Amino acid sequence: MEGQPHPYAPRDLKLPGYVPNFLTQSTIVGVYLLASLLVVSLTWILSGRSRKITKTNRLLMCWWAFTGLTHLILEGYFVFSPEFYKDKTAHYLAEVWKEYSKGDSRYAARDAATVTVEGLTAVLEGPASLLAVYAIASGKSYSYVLQFAVCLGQLYGTAVYFLTAYLEGDHFATSPYHYYVYYVGANASWVVIPALIAMRCWKKICSAVQVHGQKRTKTR
Repeated sequence: MEGQPHPYAPRDLKLPGYVPNFLTQSTIVGVYLLASLLVVSLTWILSGRSRKITKTNRLLMCWWAFTGLTHLILEGYFVFSPEFYKDKTAHYLAEVWKEYSKGDSRYAARDAATVTVEGLTAVLEGPASLLAVYAIASGKSYSYVLQFAVCLGQLYGTAVYFLTAYLEGDHFATSPYHYYVYYVGANASWVVIPALIAMRCWKKICSAVQVHGQKRTKTR
């Protein structure tokens, strides 16, 4: 079964059984933004019940809740649904990936590097991000180390994602619009925010080690 012609690049990409989107772009993006806003809002409100949690940490909890659920639900669906482009049920998550593939057709083509990066992200970084929410709320000693580790994982995964596309010709977007809005824009947050959090955590860890070293010196 050949299916209908797909909109992806390159045009000679073979996707037998392809089924076009049932939902419009505005509906897909709108639902995602509303769901994200709901997660962030609930996290912000619930974290505000504790006076011990600073505003900075509350913002960090919002980020980790958002990114953790994105990794687990959105990217997890992609990893374990290799034929999402054949979906005929208008399943929302399948619709998301059909739409996003217009910015990077490697998702529809099941590119090995892309599936590997997304698989590790969903299975490891997703749960670790949610653990970071708990660690910050509970004031756990491992909070900064955990956040730093997850940030490095996100930065590494994003670097591999962009570099492999570049080395393969960077010709996977349907149009300049989809390239800059989906491929560049949608992934920019996972470059800028993890970098800022990683730098903050590095300073906190170094400061803690320095204080510990000074205490040991005084006790000698």
